[in-house]
Amino acid sequence: MENPLVFLSNELAAVADRAGRVAVAVHARPRISSSGVLWRDGVVVTAEHTVRRDEEIRVTLPGGKTVPATLAGRDPGTDLAVLRVEGPAGAEIATTDSIKAGNLVLAIGRSEETGVGAALGVISGVSGPWHTWRGGKIDRYVRLDIGLYPGASGGAAVDVEGRVVGIVTAGLSRTSVLGIPAATVNRVADELLNQGHVARGYLGVGLQPIVLPAHLKAKLKTAEGAEGGLIVLSVEPGGPAADAGLVLGDVLIALDGKPVTDTSDVQDFLSTDYVGKPVKISAIRGGEPAEVTVTIGQRPRRR
Repeated sequence: MENPLVFLSNELAAVADRAGRVAVAVHARPRISSSGVLWRDGVVVTAEHTVRRDEEIRVTLPGGKTVPATLAGRDPGTDLAVLRVEGPAGAEIATTDSIKAGNLVLAIGRSEETGVGAALGVISGVSGPWHTWRGGKIDRYVRLDIGLYPGASGGAAVDVEGRVVGIVTAGLSRTSVLGIPAATVNRVADELLNQGHVARGYLGVGLQPIVLPAHLKAKLKTAEGAEGGLIVLSVEPGGPAADAGLVLGDVLIALDGKPVTDTSDVQDFLSTDYVGKPVKISAIRGGEPAEVTVTIGQRPRRR
């Protein structure tokens, strides 16, 4: 009977070999390369925080050949960058719908000097959609208990069947390695390939959560049972909020009929789908209920 540890070891090596056929090294920063994945034919996806320049980017392909690459676009919000290359076919992509905490996962990367690199770990946490500290939306939170070697960010998160389920990155959390799920990668890659950037909504206000006093809650009819809201601390001149008439001291309690008690609630209305669309804001102004309609703008692009 074959030793089960030998069997497991050989199976993991086979998975790493298969995944290594779509792993590339990305040369877009000083001294050390990062990793990337041949996500589609002629398209490489990598971690945005490792791409330090927009030009003179090179990619080392699985066969060892190094070729020039063109930056199609970058999205700091989701820590994804997309490159165009002349190269082999893309990866077999799987969804993250079936993954759960405790599943084994491999982080597969590549360097020009040592070739394919693999690290074994487990998925230590899975939950629903979340907003990054950079303002991007990730379709599913996937935390990995895994050690990344230098240059591995941007590589593939691979399940035990050898399918790519996402991109690994150390750039979205100060404490954990995360897996950017395939659904997010596909969505962001489509936008970057089509228009070169990801459009995000913009209000132009500074907000802070507050607890509503009892006498104000009693006056609210549009958001019954609301325990808190968001007070406007700043309004950017010429921004969507200013154009709609929001002023300092207004308290936002609902957007489009949905209660807002934290800034993360507002982020849901700042997605690409809402850009250019009017949204009704229920607020408190001077102790009285008020309504304002604001057209969600597009966040100015900053580098």
